[in-house]
Amino acid sequence: MTESDQTLRRLAWPIRLTLGGLWAERLLRAFWPLITLAMATLAVLAFGLQDRMPLEALWAWLVLTALGGGVALVWGVRQFRRPRRADALARLDAALPGRPISALSDTQAIGVTDPASQAVWAAHRQRMAERATAAKAVRPDLQLASRDPFALRYLALTALVVALIFGSLWRVTSITGTPMGGAQVATGPTWEAWVQPPAHTGKPSLYLNDITAASFPAPVGSRVQIRLYGEVGDLTVAETVSARTEAPTASEPQQEFQINRSGSLSINGAGGQEWQIIATPDAAPTIGSTAELQREPNGEMRLPFEAGDDYGVTAARAEIALDLPAVDRRFGLAADPEPRETIVLDLPLPITGSRTEFSELLVEDLSQHPFANLPVTISLSATDGAGQTGASEPMHVTLPGRRFFDPLAAALIEMRRDLLWTAGNAARTDQVLKALTHRPEGLFRNERAFLRLRVLMRDLAANRDTLAGEKRDEIAAQLWDIALLVEEGDLASAMEQMRRAQDRLDEAIRNGADPSEIEELMQELREATDNYIRELAEQAQRNPDQQQTQEGQQMQLSGQQLQDMMDQLQKLMEEGKMAEAAELMEMMRQLMENLQVTQGPGGSGGPGQQAMRDLQDTLRGQQGLSDESFDNLQRGDGQGGEGLAQRQRELQDKLNGLDGLPGQGSEKGAEGQRQLDRAGRAMEEAERALRDGDLSGALDKQAEAMDAMREGMRNFGEAMAEEQGQQGPGGQPNGEQFGQANPEGQRDPLGREPGESGRIGSDRNMLQGEDIYRRAEELLDEIRRRSGEQQRPSGELDYLRRLLDLF
Repeated sequence: MTESDQTLRRLAWPIRLTLGGLWAERLLRAFWPLITLAMATLAVLAFGLQDRMPLEALWAWLVLTALGGGVALVWGVRQFRRPRRADALARLDAALPGRPISALSDTQAIGVTDPASQAVWAAHRQRMAERATAAKAVRPDLQLASRDPFALRYLALTALVVALIFGSLWRVTSITGTPMGGAQVATGPTWEAWVQPPAHTGKPSLYLNDITAASFPAPVGSRVQIRLYGEVGDLTVAETVSARTEAPTASEPQQEFQINRSGSLSINGAGGQEWQIIATPDAAPTIGSTAELQREPNGEMRLPFEAGDDYGVTAARAEIALDLPAVDRRFGLAADPEPRETIVLDLPLPITGSRTEFSELLVEDLSQHPFANLPVTISLSATDGAGQTGASEPMHVTLPGRRFFDPLAAALIEMRRDLLWTAGNAARTDQVLKALTHRPEGLFRNERAFLRLRVLMRDLAANRDTLAGEKRDEIAAQLWDIALLVEEGDLASAMEQMRRAQDRLDEAIRNGADPSEIEELMQELREATDNYIRELAEQAQRNPDQQQTQEGQQMQLSGQQLQDMMDQLQKLMEEGKMAEAAELMEMMRQLMENLQVTQGPGGSGGPGQQAMRDLQDTLRGQQGLSDESFDNLQRGDGQGGEGLAQRQRELQDKLNGLDGLPGQGSEKGAEGQRQLDRAGRAMEEAERALRDGDLSGALDKQAEAMDAMREGMRNFGEAMAEEQGQQGPGGQPNGEQFGQANPEGQRDPLGREPGESGRIGSDRNMLQGEDIYRRAEELLDEIRRRSGEQQRPSGELDYLRRLLDLF
């Protein structure tokens, strides 16, 4: 066997596949008109158009179709050329580089006797044989665009596909209704019947003329429509699926009924048929929670659930009702509650995809609802398209609400809860609030909250005997706002912010709060401490005359040490060592409150110091005026409003006349100026309220003015710190020496040089990973050593002894 024959044997399958492709290609090119005509004819017959055409038109169409088919067949036969194996081999060879198959059949023409030429020829044949071995079948060219420029084949194919989807191939047989097929078929079908499932099932209608099976399923509620043609009485209907008590005559030409149970349906007579219908009931939907009710730190509730239905859920909701037997009926809850409507929440459903089975998450904020933090029952229900409803077992839980860690804020929220429980608690609420505000010193750290509470108490006292409806809800809303103000506080004061964060975290530790709440409060403490340290440094720069220096008698706490203490605090809480965490929290509280800022020799006030002092005087003046306004409100004296209004005008003029404030051209300075503008507008509105005798409204505007001035002072202080941080000794730019000032110069409580007040700690005096406990022991040893030096001032010795008592 020659090398050429061996190669052709290995290429047997590629040659066969290529030959098959040639057959498909030449048949399609020759007979595409006949194929197109056949598809168009089937589409027309499947749609049943022949049943609606006049007999003459039907015959004309059949004749034209037959003639067209004959012409297409003859044309195709003339065009068709039977492909041969040689054609397939030539196409396969042409698809390979260098036509290796043809090269294998060639013979050497020259140099037959030359060994070198023979070697070259042998190498050439070997290379061609390798190329031929890699041959793959060539795909046929089935493109007909040049032969069918109007794409008639695609139009016919589309019509056939649509006919197969919406029509029926069984209707093709009705072509026998021509006269040569018999009189019966010529008149069309003798009956028609349809089964239409309910719309919510999404199932298609059934054309019973096409169903030859003895039985088939159908959803309960499906409607059956039957039409009987021909002479009345030739065909009759019998069924047992509707369970009707009154049925029309069996030979009624038009009949319609509903499938309510499984049974039989038959059309009796010539060409009739019988079926067994299996009625499939529509199951009720199911729904239930997949996990326990979750509460976010802000009081938001999260409830995961899952639901399902055989045809899809159309609606779902949650009903939340007060679980009165589970309520601890003490204090303000001892009285009978006022009736309240059940909370109804629409549950989320999938926007896309199937609703037959899905999982979703209900997220809702009900922290201000009267049921918040009280026992409730939560029932989930789902409805399907048939109107059936499925419900879950009631869950007995406590409705999530916001937790207030400040004791005063928690007391105000409790009074709000009692008022919403029943208006009969108004007198008790009034007494409790009077007790709270009897000696407010040290209790209210936010003067605005105190003023607003006193105004609310006056309103409550005036309406407590007739409190109900919108007035009760208005007072409850004000109590919520005041509690938030007490809880979150006036963030303009860094010291108050830090103390508040410490108190809230300490309360959370003692009450066993959730880990997520503790983590949030821990982050709040970190930020508040950072702000406080920065404020201390900026205060030292703004008020150098108030600072004292005691060389050799200072202790420094680095930023890394503080960070390590906070990390240790968080670690103790994560490990559940709450007692140790509380002790460390108290130690940090004492350390932070005893931090002091000192300034070394050569310190001096920067630009804008006098303007900042004037702004502080204006704030103190506004505070005093607000106190007098509150006293007049308590006494019910509205006659002194003119004098107070004049003093308010003077304070506004003093604020508007401030000049030389720091931070000109900086972002902090611009923000500070915006806050002063807001304070000026609030002062103007307070003056107008005082002239009108509206002391309550004036108090609110005065509190807003004080809040804006504090915020402005904070922004100007940060701007001043940035300006001074960019100056070297003598007020000259320090360039590359930023943060490298003389060690004997000013430092903040964490040992930072001037210009480093924008961040906690510096590269100097850092622990650099040193064990914090060893450092604490060293600090305690130093405190003990200094407390034993009796030549130190008595004030310092007392302070050192207090530190030893604490730690």
